[in-house]
Amino acid sequence: MGLVEMVMPKMGESIIEATILKWLKKPGDVIKKDESILEVATDKVDTEVPSLVSGILSQVLFQEGDVVSVGKAIALIENESIATAVTPISTPVIEEKKPDILVPASKPAEVSKDPNRFYSPLVMNIARQEGITNQELDKIEGTGRDNRVTKADIIAYVDYRKSNSVNDDKPKAETGSNGITTEKPAFVNKPAVSMSGVKEIIEMDRMRKMIAERMLDSVKISPHVTSFVEADVTNMMLWRNKMKKEFMEKEGDALTLTPIFIEALAKTLKDFPMVNASVDGDRILVKKDINVGMAVALPSGNLIVPVVKNADQFNMVGLTKRVNDLVKRARVNGLTPDEVTGGTYTMSNVGTFGNLMGTPIIVQPQIGIMAFGVVQKKPVVIETPQGDSIGIRHMMFLSHSYDHRVVDGALGGMFVRKVADYLEEFDVTRGLY
Repeated sequence: MGLVEMVMPKMGESIIEATILKWLKKPGDVIKKDESILEVATDKVDTEVPSLVSGILSQVLFQEGDVVSVGKAIALIENESIATAVTPISTPVIEEKKPDILVPASKPAEVSKDPNRFYSPLVMNIARQEGITNQELDKIEGTGRDNRVTKADIIAYVDYRKSNSVNDDKPKAETGSNGITTEKPAFVNKPAVSMSGVKEIIEMDRMRKMIAERMLDSVKISPHVTSFVEADVTNMMLWRNKMKKEFMEKEGDALTLTPIFIEALAKTLKDFPMVNASVDGDRILVKKDINVGMAVALPSGNLIVPVVKNADQFNMVGLTKRVNDLVKRARVNGLTPDEVTGGTYTMSNVGTFGNLMGTPIIVQPQIGIMAFGVVQKKPVVIETPQGDSIGIRHMMFLSHSYDHRVVDGALGGMFVRKVADYLEEFDVTRGLY
């Protein structure tokens, strides 16, 4: 029986490392090929990593909270079909430690003053969000390899700071019933408490913190301007209502409005390529590929933005199937990192929640995002060669937020108007294929 190295897989063009969130298997467990072994997180998405071989998990080389480079060995698997190890295993044996949250028995230790001490991006993000200084980080005793501070270590310290003053370093004296005075540890892990008793304190999860940070960064980076257009989408709605039953019967899938919106966006991005761009310093990078991201609400209340790559190359059937597949897998945490990267423009269907319109925030480094509002029947003035009349039409607001550094009001306004034109001029006689 030989040993096979399991390495951290490549999970997108720009992703060079990932944080181990949770080991789903422990040493000694029997594993099957394609069975998930661990959960990892990148700055884009959380995902599970499957095993490429069957066998027994012999050893884990990194602990939960560790940041590992792509291509580096993370575990050893005993495989019966291999007589000897495929390559010499040079990775040192690491004693497995339980990834319990650290509850120190005393105040933070003066562990390291070394300015070169390594902190993972995950730890640094938490430190920045919680206002923890580098000096405080140096005092946190790490339980990771080479005294590295793990996610559990810094979370324990955050809890300590919330329930105690970080300047109160001295342990408090406590006298027991036997008359003996002992020192009570200052650094203990206590839950946050509302003094008034009328507030619920909810800690943001990792994804919500990431969303908050990106939205704040986007508002700081891009001067947002939003243009609005109200569109008569009666023809679009008539066609969709006529074809949705046939689509379900032939394709076994739901025909929603989202792929119709993406089709109109893809056409308009070809008409106005300067909107299909990003900013790099004082350079505008115009993208050749049209990759449309779509905001998807998750059961947890968070958002994720899967990307329909080359959206302009699909017909309506292919586009609908791609959209539905991405949405379904997004809601069960089944997307790969590559499926949430590479977007060149983003859309949000706020009409799903009954909203008339919105002012969406740009996904960096893109320069535009469009929100599609709810479709409502309204009495409107209809202009005809024979004169004006009033009729009941399906109306919808479109909101286009754009980066005013590179998109002026004229371009931003023409862009959203053109999307509306494509939807208003929808061919009610077109087929599915």
